[in-house]
Amino acid sequence: MADHPLKAQITEAMKDAMRARAKERLGAIRLILSELKKIEVDERIDIDDTRVISVLDKMVKQRRESIKLYQAGGREELAAVEQAEIEVIQNFLPIALTADEIKAILDLAIAETGATSMKDMGAVMNIARPQLLGRADMGLVSQLVKQQLS
Repeated sequence: MADHPLKAQITEAMKDAMRARAKERLGAIRLILSELKKIEVDERIDIDDTRVISVLDKMVKQRRESIKLYQAGGREELAAVEQAEIEVIQNFLPIALTADEIKAILDLAIAETGATSMKDMGAVMNIARPQLLGRADMGLVSQLVKQQLS
């Protein structure tokens, strides 16, 4: 299944969820496919795996923000729904990198760019981002780069 495009894997997962009558999982997968379809229609493209990962990563980030807001407002039941969606979305993302793996990628990017200060952060992020997208929290990555360059 790994050689199938990610969108096809998600479509298959939707069919499996329908057969299993897994209502919550099906709902989350439909949200993913709807987001992908919207991009394909708006931009008149066939979405590739890199873009799918980017979209999934963004969806996870949006849900994490919603969870913070719901918890701050005492709406734990809504936070739980968002968390369940995150778990479904993460099934389609590459395996998350460890802190050491992230640091190694950043060290290489810093060495490759010859970065020495914060003004070089953009160049470092441009090299590191494709390797990290969907596999690391980009907010955390940003903080790590800032620490290493300051």
